[in-house]
Amino acid sequence: MAWSSTKCKWVSVFVLLLAFSVSAVVEDGSLVNGDFETPPSGGFPSSAGISDVPTTIPNWKTNGTVELVESGQKQGGMILIVPQGAHAARLGNDAEISQEVKAEKGAIYSVTFSAARTCAQLESLNVSVPPASQTIDLQTLYSVQGWDSYAWAFQAEEEDVRVVFKNPGMEDDPTCGPIIDDVAIKKLFVPDKSKVNSVVNGDFEEGPWMFRNESLGVLLPTNLDEETSSLPGWIVESNRAVRYIDSYHFSIPGGKRAIELLSGKEGIISQMVETKPNKPYRLTFSLGNAGDTCKQPLAVMAFAGDQAQNIHYTPNSNSTFQVVDLNFTAKAERTRVAFYSVYYNTRTDDMSSLCGPVVDDVRVEQSGSVRIRIRFGGLGLVLILVCQLLIMVLF
Repeated sequence: MAWSSTKCKWVSVFVLLLAFSVSAVVEDGSLVNGDFETPPSGGFPSSAGISDVPTTIPNWKTNGTVELVESGQKQGGMILIVPQGAHAARLGNDAEISQEVKAEKGAIYSVTFSAARTCAQLESLNVSVPPASQTIDLQTLYSVQGWDSYAWAFQAEEEDVRVVFKNPGMEDDPTCGPIIDDVAIKKLFVPDKSKVNSVVNGDFEEGPWMFRNESLGVLLPTNLDEETSSLPGWIVESNRAVRYIDSYHFSIPGGKRAIELLSGKEGIISQMVETKPNKPYRLTFSLGNAGDTCKQPLAVMAFAGDQAQNIHYTPNSNSTFQVVDLNFTAKAERTRVAFYSVYYNTRTDDMSSLCGPVVDDVRVEQSGSVRIRIRFGGLGLVLILVCQLLIMVLF
């Protein structure tokens, strides 16, 4: 009995230690005060302008001219854009804001954040977790609201990491600079490879953090490193972003997530899939309309190896999407699959917000018996049941 009691105590200690180690790692969702709504010790500053006293933002470290701005705040004849809630942070010339977080060493994380520019059209925002870093161009506004949400991924090299946002610009007015809001983080997982589908994360269900009230989706800027992608398995090849959307605010062919292609050839997603040389394959995917009043026509250019096909979306009263097939013969052990929008589309209700066709449920399967079973699986099941019934009746 004494041995059993001792054993139980050690098990209890182990469980407590395990719980402590798990709780120490950052959880998926908003960073602490990631929405900048927690008031400083002296209360939120007056919106009259920049004060000589450095701004203190709870749970964040600041360097340089950093200001807490308020929704509706005016600067000259301009009203500042606050993406969500009542407050956000604005970074002046060469200013930065950062927060320390606990991470799992070697894991891939995605940082989601909202950003808006103020005075200059050429403003940009550098996001980093040293040594990983990327500067995101804020020149293109993808929505008429004046702000967009972005996602950027990194691999944690240590257990203690520092998420940093910096304004690399130098404007004549030191109060100018990008506004950031709603900072969140999510640990990413690469889905297991299917035995019949060569595409990884072809349903796009694994991706960056999305707030439930995020009606604009999340933009995925240029990223040529498939190992640290906010959309596991995929890269964004071009200099414009694609949009990660959800079923709460958009029409999705299947599941809860999909990709909306923006900006024509300037918004390309691709993946190198495993194939067997000289074997026939079939690329299938769902092509749809996001339900965001996007101006017609909608079309994608789909690539599979040396094959390319221009597919126009044909609206159907019974469905918001259609299934597309593209047959090809693999030339190597890895084959490039890629998509981009044929047209530059905008929404009909504001004529400014960028939009485009939706791609989902991407599959690459070797042609032959596997493809036949998938296409006619329902009929085959019926035939099997009929045969079994006949056997029972006759014998």
